[in-house]
Amino acid sequence: MPGENLTRAEAAERAALVRTHAYDVELDLTTSPKTFASRSTVRFSATPGASTFVDLIAPAVHEVVLNGRSLDPADVVRDSRIHLDDLAEENELTVVADCAYMHTGEGLHRFVDPVDDEVYLYSQFEVADSRRVFAVFEQPDLKATFTFTVTAPAHWTVVSNYPQVGEPQRVEGGQNLNGGRDEGTATWRFETTPRISSYITAVVAGPYHGEHGELTSSDGRTIPLGVYCRASLAEHLDTDNILDVTRAGFAFYEDKFGHPYPFAKYDQLFVPEFNAGAMENAGAVTFLESYVFRSKVPEATVERRAVTILHELAHMWFGDLVTMRWWDDLWLNESFAEYASTLATAEATRWTSAWTTFSSLEKSWAYRQDQLPSTHPIVADMRDLEDVEVNFDGITYAKGASVLKQLVAWVGQEQFLAGVRAYFDRHAWGNTQLHDLLSELETTSGRDLSAWSALWLEKAGVTLLRPEVEVDADGVITSFAVLQEVPDEHPTQRPHRLAVGGYDLVGEGDAARLERTVRVELDVDGPRSEVPELVGTRRPALLLVNDDDLAYAKVRLDPQSLATAVAHLDKFTDSLPRTLVWNAAWDATRDGETPGRDFVDLVLGNIAHETDSSVILVLLRQLATTLDLYVASEHRDATATAAADRLLELAQAAPAGSDQQLQLVKAFASRSRTSEQLDVVTELLDGRRALDGLSVDTDLRWELLTALVAGGRAGDADVAAQQAADPTATGQRAAAAARAAVPTSDAKERAWAAVVGGDELPNALQAATISGFGRVHDTTLLVPWVDPYFADLERVWAEKTNEMAQNVVLGLYPTALADDPRVDVLGATDAWLAAHPDAPAALRRLVNESRDGVRRALAAQEADRRRA
Repeated sequence: MPGENLTRAEAAERAALVRTHAYDVELDLTTSPKTFASRSTVRFSATPGASTFVDLIAPAVHEVVLNGRSLDPADVVRDSRIHLDDLAEENELTVVADCAYMHTGEGLHRFVDPVDDEVYLYSQFEVADSRRVFAVFEQPDLKATFTFTVTAPAHWTVVSNYPQVGEPQRVEGGQNLNGGRDEGTATWRFETTPRISSYITAVVAGPYHGEHGELTSSDGRTIPLGVYCRASLAEHLDTDNILDVTRAGFAFYEDKFGHPYPFAKYDQLFVPEFNAGAMENAGAVTFLESYVFRSKVPEATVERRAVTILHELAHMWFGDLVTMRWWDDLWLNESFAEYASTLATAEATRWTSAWTTFSSLEKSWAYRQDQLPSTHPIVADMRDLEDVEVNFDGITYAKGASVLKQLVAWVGQEQFLAGVRAYFDRHAWGNTQLHDLLSELETTSGRDLSAWSALWLEKAGVTLLRPEVEVDADGVITSFAVLQEVPDEHPTQRPHRLAVGGYDLVGEGDAARLERTVRVELDVDGPRSEVPELVGTRRPALLLVNDDDLAYAKVRLDPQSLATAVAHLDKFTDSLPRTLVWNAAWDATRDGETPGRDFVDLVLGNIAHETDSSVILVLLRQLATTLDLYVASEHRDATATAAADRLLELAQAAPAGSDQQLQLVKAFASRSRTSEQLDVVTELLDGRRALDGLSVDTDLRWELLTALVAGGRAGDADVAAQQAADPTATGQRAAAAARAAVPTSDAKERAWAAVVGGDELPNALQAATISGFGRVHDTTLLVPWVDPYFADLERVWAEKTNEMAQNVVLGLYPTALADDPRVDVLGATDAWLAAHPDAPAALRRLVNESRDGVRRALAAQEADRRRA
């Protein structure tokens, strides 16, 4: 990918020479099923006589006209750039090209619906893929206005950032070469946008089904609202719920941000084969299509959709109205949107325990990312686009949001939001850097944030907080301190604003509850912080450092508190402290401080009492990781068998039709290994066994069938039959995963060839095939692919687009063979890293991160082996 890279230094040099004014972009989507016609006219000012370049990735460039001069494409087009010399003070550039439809979720993605053979398109431009659709100065600080004109089949819907002008104009004599019905073509013209960055522009086109509403913004404007999905999914689109969340978010943000919604409309489009959860295109947000629920999903998924809706809506202000200057400050976009969306979910929707979900899901992601060898400051050093592409991670999103939450606890929410309001007022439609936000927050809070920024935003690593408590013979605390441990690699002591909570059992028997009886809020700074407020008081049964989850730090429990938690975890009256205990137990397991089998016992003994759907979802993922990687090999089979049996018992005992029942059944199916367990899965699938309230709908049928395929109880014929019953895009993906899970060498070879050797699979089918490839009961099937994995790494990185390459590098790394005596995964990884010191930095980062997972697994297994 070096021909498509752009360095920060190059971007800064270009920004010093060029100021962009306006783009007129004309796209003809009717010319071919492989390419489309692109004509872009760019008006910009420049330093007279200067030379620079404009970005474009296209298979054919037909015309380049600069200020009336025709330039020979053969002379000026090199790699992904069109070189421009002898610029005037004011310039007009026109580029005519054929651009390629993509099947990777980047640029202009093309998808054919297997249900009705209709074609659907959507754009995905972050980080730097608008250049796959039109000629552009592709960097966030060169903002401009955009006017889009799109020609497409007449029966399509076309959506862009701003409303269309009038009705589409039919094109006489036009052809429809893009599949689907042939009803001629039409041209849509859209209103001109305000000044925005190119990566948040959008074109979405196809016979999308749309439903509409509106709201009144705080400045009195009527804002049209649209919700779109493919026509074959229309019956499942729950527009009312989506718009309820959207309206709640609008009211919340306009009030808290003190600035009306900045754009003219707000469309939300659920699109096929999307790589991420969503993308904040100004006024035309695209979402992962799985958020249109065709089968019953856990409440955790419904909540995640709401948080995602509110995350993208927050971006309309933070990211779209005000945008980072360069990708070093990507966190300014993502961390703020993550914090704001959780705040809005908790305070403006029915998911009032959203901070519990944040603690369980987001912060655990952040802690995991922050302990990798590739950890980096929140304000990262993004030298080029390849650095950026692998930086959409747990630090940029979840750690940054956690640190913002801590900052709010320190300066006060009102002072924080007052600074945000001032920031929007001062920098609307502009580009900013870190100091621009901090200066506004310093003014409104009265605090000097330079030291805070240096410690929290500009240094990497996560600290560990341990309580140190001493009591006398009467149970009275004589000393209490919080110890802060720092990792050797990042030895930074940080200040924390946090609370220590004391919990006691109140009541008797089944009515007993763990209730907070004392709370002390304090500043923790340095290696040891005394808590004198607790000295002289009776020691509670459980002491919880970082109660209310204000701080960003790993936490441990003292022995008595841990014993209380293990015995009475179900007795908490509030979900957040219970989740903090879960987090502490999981972190100690990952760090090899406590045996993996202890965590298995803790989960299986208490998950039935968990009330938060997202916490259940996370615990079941953690349970699977522990069973596969953290339990010592000599105990793994027996522990896994007993765990699956217990999951079935819990599913059978769960309330009929409950969220808990659904999640436990799925977990049981995925963990089934023995003949008896697979018999139960078979009976659930064919209806001979039923659980009261459990509906074996289409998606659950796929999960049960895939479990049987991986267990050798079903094969290609069964997969083909189920796909015939479910001939949808979701069915295609499920079938691809199931076929790759067939436990034969031939099946694994076919999957490997399709994913690594070929380029025919679109992104969604590639990801599904990778997931099925690694789903094995007998890891012998994976052993032959260790050497090919390392042999193909550089070729994959060089030949595939970033998204597709990352899927291969991460998804096929042989973590499952961490302790397999037939291969040395750690040694093979170290050998590759030593032999490829000049491999792209982003590729080396991903391999190093995967290596750390193996290292951690081996350490955790040793801890489990020492279990008494």
